[in-house]
Amino acid sequence: MAIVRPFRGIRPKPELAARIASPPYDVLSSEEARELVKNNPDSFLRVNKSEVDFPVGTDTYGEQIYAKGKENLDRLLHDGLMMRDDTPCFYLYRLTWQGQSQTGLVALASVDEYDQGKIKKHEHTRPEKVDDRANHILALDAQVGPVFIIHRQQPDVGKLIAEITTQPADTNFAADDDVRHEFWVVKDDLRVDALREAFATIPEMYIADGHHRSESASEVCRRLREKNPDHTGDEPYNFFLTVIFPDDEVRILSYNRVVSDLNGLTPAEMLQKASDKFSISETGGAFSSDKPGQIGVYCDHKWYSLQVREGSFDVSDPVESIDSAILTRNFLAPVLDIVDLRTDKHIGFIGGIRGTEELVRLVDSGEYEVAFTLPPVSVRQLLDVADAGGVMPPKSTWFEPKLRSGMAVSALEE
Repeated sequence: MAIVRPFRGIRPKPELAARIASPPYDVLSSEEARELVKNNPDSFLRVNKSEVDFPVGTDTYGEQIYAKGKENLDRLLHDGLMMRDDTPCFYLYRLTWQGQSQTGLVALASVDEYDQGKIKKHEHTRPEKVDDRANHILALDAQVGPVFIIHRQQPDVGKLIAEITTQPADTNFAADDDVRHEFWVVKDDLRVDALREAFATIPEMYIADGHHRSESASEVCRRLREKNPDHTGDEPYNFFLTVIFPDDEVRILSYNRVVSDLNGLTPAEMLQKASDKFSISETGGAFSSDKPGQIGVYCDHKWYSLQVREGSFDVSDPVESIDSAILTRNFLAPVLDIVDLRTDKHIGFIGGIRGTEELVRLVDSGEYEVAFTLPPVSVRQLLDVADAGGVMPPKSTWFEPKLRSGMAVSALEE
């Protein structure tokens, strides 16, 4: 069963939500975040990426950073820009972009279910990033960044959400990236109970985005349990902030690659070495495909399509059959000597939302030598990997649109 819990959310006043709610902390560099907040003292980036209030070069893991985030959150509450609901609520959060909507339940999920593997993951986490977010949660005494979770569509859940969202949203605004954000407060006891019961029929859930936030919530729970001799399992630290979407509404874009060194080869030699694993054809223009097994290459002012040859990967392996893994095993590693995508400094990763134009710009500028377009991973592929206990290839899923931080905050104190 999926345990979901309502909570007394801290949220912006509806008329201020567009000004306060911000992109997630981990999709922006410190420099990009500073640029976004320079004319906005109320941006939630000042809470979840508070190095923006310090000089460039300040240690982003320093205690003063976390303390400033707490100070900025307290100010938003004290000045009445954000408010806390009087009773535990569920919330519904709808994002609409390019004519497609996805509507998720904002709720607290169980750390125990995460630790037991009932909330499945598909990525490794880095200890320093987990520690950073755990320290951030403890300093703020609140969870401010939601974890993006997927569940397989369940008719009763869909029906309830459809009924609730026939009413006007409590908060409704269009952000500067053309994403519309709608937010409903569900405080009626009957609807709260109905949502809780409907989710209890869901056997498992899946982390889509937010593995470090999930793991940091588990770390916070572990630390606070050790300090609490009267631990019951019902304390707020036993739960973590999520937005839970049905799998058939979620959109994944491609996550493309750029490489700065051809490993001593000319473009023609590079393509020739890859031709035993791929059928390669020059195209008349930019090549980007949604079809698995079709990869685009841009180098030397020309575009090519790569069609994966039969036998180049294990079709029965849910990880190895993902196009980014196919590219690494059959091209990046043997031809360009890029084996570890997490550490090799010659490779960069470009979200599909930036289009092929950005790839052309990066290569034509000389910053990189070659670019690759990849078909987007399907939600089914992601769930298959998680069900198998596997780990997705690095930088293989780009979810769009992004959840805004600050739409709802969960305090650790009730």
